[in-house]
Amino acid sequence: MKRFERLEQIRRLDPERDFLEIYRLTTTYEFPWDYTRALELALYRTYAVPSIGRLLAQTAELTDRTQKRYDDTALLLDAVVEHGFASGKGRTAIRRINQMHRSYDISNDDMRYVLCTFVVVPKRWIDVYGWRRLSRHEAAAAAVYYRTLGEHMGIKEIPGSYEEFENCLDAYEEANFGWDQGAREVSDATLDLMASWYPRPLAPLLRNVTLALLDEPLLCAFRYEQPGTVTRSLVRGAVRLRGRTVRLMAPRRAPHYARQNREIKGYPDGYEVAELGSFPVPGVRGCPVPHKDRSATVRGE
Repeated sequence: MKRFERLEQIRRLDPERDFLEIYRLTTTYEFPWDYTRALELALYRTYAVPSIGRLLAQTAELTDRTQKRYDDTALLLDAVVEHGFASGKGRTAIRRINQMHRSYDISNDDMRYVLCTFVVVPKRWIDVYGWRRLSRHEAAAAAVYYRTLGEHMGIKEIPGSYEEFENCLDAYEEANFGWDQGAREVSDATLDLMASWYPRPLAPLLRNVTLALLDEPLLCAFRYEQPGTVTRSLVRGAVRLRGRTVRLMAPRRAPHYARQNREIKGYPDGYEVAELGSFPVPGVRGCPVPHKDRSATVRGE
């Protein structure tokens, strides 16, 4: 297979009808590393909305159990990509996501914003750092994929096109990004987790590398010191160089799913999708907000 042959295959598909196939080809063959990094950044970005970051700090899932939360989130999302919305594992993953979210009073606006980050942040990342830019077909298919996921999660007023997702994200961040002490603690715990995947002496360097990849609104929301111009240029240049190097390599012949990532540490002996995530009890530590409708939690979808 030639380097751009799979892109030609994607362009022959219909983003509205074949969105799952296109999304799988894009995420597991064309850009598995980039999508992993971009979705990490997408979730991290949501902490800068105080209502989201504060709740995550209250649950302690991302401060006391950071690796488990990272693993479970990646694996639940991955199960839908790999097995589809109609499969048993896909439905179980969505049911688990819904059970956890419905244990808290999370606004529809916040849920919709998180969905927008999954669509917009990967395209923006790949357009800058990937071995090629994301095609219009791929962006359109990603929008349909997450619109479908959002519908399964009961999210209302979901954007339709990629452009609508992008406009929704930009407007929400402009109106809502801000400082919160709990959110900063969640951010610090996440940076520590990422550094923990590598030899300990590299931790300070890796923290600076991560900060150099963040944009100014995100840095300001967490009140991090702005990285120096030289550091920012070196880090971003190195990631761009990686993309150019991948462009010269042979195309991937087998899919690479998130469950195969070395960053997934918590399940060396395997896992059951139904057992992933947390099982919060409303009103008890781990679920600080008593939920108004317990039946929704039991129903799952």
